[in-house]
Amino acid sequence: MSETSIATQEQEREPKEPLFSRKNQRLLTDPLNDDNPITIQVLGICSALAITVQVKQAFVMSVSVLFVMIGANLLVSLMRNLIPGRVRIIVQLVIVAALVILVDQVLKAFLYDVSKQLSVFVGLIITNCIIMGRLEAFALGNKPWPSFLDAIGNAAGYGWILIAVAIVRELFGSGKFWGFQVIPDAFYEIGYFNNGFMILPPMALITVGIIIWIQRSKNTKLIEEN
Repeated sequence: MSETSIATQEQEREPKEPLFSRKNQRLLTDPLNDDNPITIQVLGICSALAITVQVKQAFVMSVSVLFVMIGANLLVSLMRNLIPGRVRIIVQLVIVAALVILVDQVLKAFLYDVSKQLSVFVGLIITNCIIMGRLEAFALGNKPWPSFLDAIGNAAGYGWILIAVAIVRELFGSGKFWGFQVIPDAFYEIGYFNNGFMILPPMALITVGIIIWIQRSKNTKLIEEN
């Protein structure tokens, strides 16, 4: 019996990893907290500062990144054995750029107002550090299913931070949620007024900083030693 057939039989005998094994579950859960791409890895900060004035913008941006990340991770994973090492970054950029163009056209067709508000930041998804980092560090060396889960986990970790920051900024900056007023007029009649500082980019950074502080307070392992 040839060595090739023996190796094939040994591979067949090896138990297949469950789709939602503990290892695969961590691909979904770790980026939500202990390995969050924004608060722990400090990636994607620019969009967290720029498009979190309203919850609607943050939600659309999060869904856009989710779509691009899933598509890019799957495509790169499927082609991982075909992509020459010297041009892998170029191939990854082309894949991400094609998906971003598709997202941009869909937004212009169905959510034109939001597309205008997001402006150039949809196009900047192409150079999003989170997406390029996961393609290079994970999708290029793993099978499609783990890459798919990794994309969902990191996009969700990115998205919940954006939405959380946007809720705080929109609520206290304009008294609204998703464009609808939630703070009653009675509050304004007794002297309450919106905090205009909340809609400025520095407040987004402060809000992200507060989230980072809360995370490290709950999990001291995340605190870096001097």
